[in-house]
Amino acid sequence: MRADAQANRDRLLVVAGAVFAEQGVEASMRDIARRAGVGLATLLRHFPTREALLEALLRTSFDELTARAAEVEAAGSPREALMTWVREFVGFTTDNHGVVTSMVKAIEEPESALHASCVALRAAGARILGSAQAADVARPDIDGEDLFALVSAFAWLGDQPGHEARAKRLFDLVMGAILTDRAG
Repeated sequence: MRADAQANRDRLLVVAGAVFAEQGVEASMRDIARRAGVGLATLLRHFPTREALLEALLRTSFDELTARAAEVEAAGSPREALMTWVREFVGFTTDNHGVVTSMVKAIEEPESALHASCVALRAAGARILGSAQAADVARPDIDGEDLFALVSAFAWLGDQPGHEARAKRLFDLVMGAILTDRAG
């Protein structure tokens, strides 16, 4: 890729990240191009669909969250690892308004560009949950799909105007129901 084309692509990703954070994932592609100082055709040449643009933006973040699961598992108790990782995952989805819809769709559609990253993310959550269950600090009747659905629900609630505080309170309540006091 030519240097100027790479610079345009990089600028588009930075601007798209900011615009999506402000307006959500349904933000105007034309607005992203305008803010990046390029034409819509340039944006579409690099990212022919909204999903392609989201994939480029989100794949790295999803992969980082997946890797983060291993880091928090190695750094602390299974209870703290689960709580920390789920809190960070919820924080990511809440900070990136509208991303939860893309995640839920991608995990159900194997042809989606985000599918592999979402599946890996859910598997990382299942693994960290399994470690907490093996240590007898998390309920045995929840699985990785349930955990992914809970994060999605928290993200959706956090996206609703005026419900951010309620989402935080319910997070603590639900995590308190998932975590047990059976092991020290």
